[in-house]
Amino acid sequence: MVRAAVLPAVGAPLEITEIELPDPGPGQVRVRITAAGVCHSDLSLSDGTMRVPVPAVLGHEGAGTVVSVGEGVTGLAPGDGVVLNWAPSCGSCHPCSLGEVWLCANALSGSADVYARTADGTDLHPGLNVAAFAEETVVPVSCTLPLPDGIPLTDAALLGCAVLTGYGAVHHSAQVRPGETVAVFGVGGVGLSALQAARIAGASTIVAVDVSPEKEELARAAGATEYVVASENTARQIRALTGKQGVDVAVECVGRAVTIRTAWESTRRGGRTTVVGIGGKDQQVTFNALELFHWGRTLSGCVYGNCDPARDLPVLAEHVRAGRLDLGSLVTEHIALEGIPAAFENMLAGKGGRALIVF
Repeated sequence: MVRAAVLPAVGAPLEITEIELPDPGPGQVRVRITAAGVCHSDLSLSDGTMRVPVPAVLGHEGAGTVVSVGEGVTGLAPGDGVVLNWAPSCGSCHPCSLGEVWLCANALSGSADVYARTADGTDLHPGLNVAAFAEETVVPVSCTLPLPDGIPLTDAALLGCAVLTGYGAVHHSAQVRPGETVAVFGVGGVGLSALQAARIAGASTIVAVDVSPEKEELARAAGATEYVVASENTARQIRALTGKQGVDVAVECVGRAVTIRTAWESTRRGGRTTVVGIGGKDQQVTFNALELFHWGRTLSGCVYGNCDPARDLPVLAEHVRAGRLDLGSLVTEHIALEGIPAAFENMLAGKGGRALIVF
């Protein structure tokens, strides 16, 4: 029996309770969680913006230590550190055949599995495959990545989602080049990662945008050269900071129609806007045909930073070891399992960066 945060139904409060984990079966690994980040996607799963089978244990950004392995598992042994990979690629679907593993059609199929049970025998699903909001979890070996050398396990949890997503949005989706100007909308865990990634890419002017004035210090520490408190004048302010042109690249990490539209309006003619934030179906963004033609801007979605975790995790680790990427600075609060609901409330209120559950 291990303690976990269970979502009993969509829209229901999380329940901190004991669950029964089985021993790992063939191809599976049991992991003792060291730390797990509270991501906005977990909130989106909780409130039904994104759908997964319930009841479920949420949490998809985590790292820990292998406790035991099932039959057929090679390359991992008890005591090994791992980063959880919530979106493993199958390698055989059409996107995977094109090398677009972040769009794998089967990446979330494991969320429908029953992986554990409550004390009264109720079946539980593993949220986004890995169920990191628990003291321990059992996952397919494909949902694990070796802990890179020199990276503390607690910090490594952030690599599993926020950093891969923010870094990938800048380097893979927007493909920011040295000297370009960048605006990042939303200074949460992903936004802070995107700001650091823009600095690493050699961007000149880096504008951070958020509704909260209190996040300016966090944003500037991550690499922002300018800070704008979001308002109806945001696009105009960003153009004023960039010679009246607008930025070359805007990265939207909020997932709201008004923010997406503002990010698009903040880019120069011919600029690129990358949407990372996950919004609901009710968030409708509109454009007229003439402005699409005239401005020549590119608007693109970005899933998981367009990353291949097996390829990109070692790259991120090298940035960390070289001092270019500061994982600890993304975290503004260390909490226990019981602190997840308050972390959700802080997200909704636009407070803080990443909340990190430490076991």
